[in-house]
Amino acid sequence: MRRREFIAGLGSAPLWPLVARAQQPTMPVVGYLNAASPHYLRPLSAFLRGLDEAGYVDGKNVTIQYRWAESHNDRLPAMAADLVHRQVSVIAATSTPAALAARAATSTIPVVFETGADPIRLGLVASLSRPGGNMTGSTSLAVEVIAAKGLELLHELIPAARVIGLLVNPTDPAIAEPQEREVLSAARMQGLEVHVLNAGAERDFEGVFAKLVDLRAAGLVISADNLFSSYSEQLAALTVRHSVPAIYARREFAAAGGLLSYGSDIAESYRLAGIYTGRVLKGEKPAELPVQQSAKYELFLNLKTAKMLGITIPLPLSGRADEIFE
Repeated sequence: MRRREFIAGLGSAPLWPLVARAQQPTMPVVGYLNAASPHYLRPLSAFLRGLDEAGYVDGKNVTIQYRWAESHNDRLPAMAADLVHRQVSVIAATSTPAALAARAATSTIPVVFETGADPIRLGLVASLSRPGGNMTGSTSLAVEVIAAKGLELLHELIPAARVIGLLVNPTDPAIAEPQEREVLSAARMQGLEVHVLNAGAERDFEGVFAKLVDLRAAGLVISADNLFSSYSEQLAALTVRHSVPAIYARREFAAAGGLLSYGSDIAESYRLAGIYTGRVLKGEKPAELPVQQSAKYELFLNLKTAKMLGITIPLPLSGRADEIFE
């Protein structure tokens, strides 16, 4: 075939495969920013379920870029800045430290947050009904009350106790400080002596339990925090090994041997955040989406641990439990 005929043949060849590839729409990108570790899967599964309810599935019609701080909150600002640099469609900031980092990183890219704290107090939104900026999301408004309620429940089970430990994460003051304030206030009303213990990383846990022994503390309240959620099973194992009656906010703690778990339904809060992420992808503005509130609280009891500790769980309390581990 002569060169002129070959070129002419190319000119008449069908170009639809190339055109189809060129016209394929680019999938929107969600930047998933979280302070915890990827192995803490229950909240992530709930978020993806909510996103699916809104019509989006990762890898099908949306791409999710995950950023996990592995309980190192100081990594979050750089991670948030990276997502902004990549110009993601939405940032899903699914923890309080992540939401604060996203707020500092951008005022233009839409942000959907999940937090147990008051988003107005944190400065994330102007009001719950009218967020007014580039941020909205879901909250349980539970941080300020869960730890204090935990103290009340623990004291109900060990009424003779007078000295209790409170474990907080000092690297997350937006969460730690209001919980510490509420627990100390509740302790004064109940005539209890509460000692605040700090753990900013997993390596600090052993020292916390050694300190509990030195204080002769009769129990431990673990404040709600992403670090403790990531290591709730390790913390439960330590309470069993040291025979310490303890309470934490997540189901995994009681399931792994911790005496009590009491907290907001975090799966529901993450599901709501997933739904909102999908709605923002469809074009709705965060400023016009009222902050959603998850008002359900869950109680989990471990009867095996209670028996080991010589604790009798009152029938009214066991009757209120969402789940009992035996």
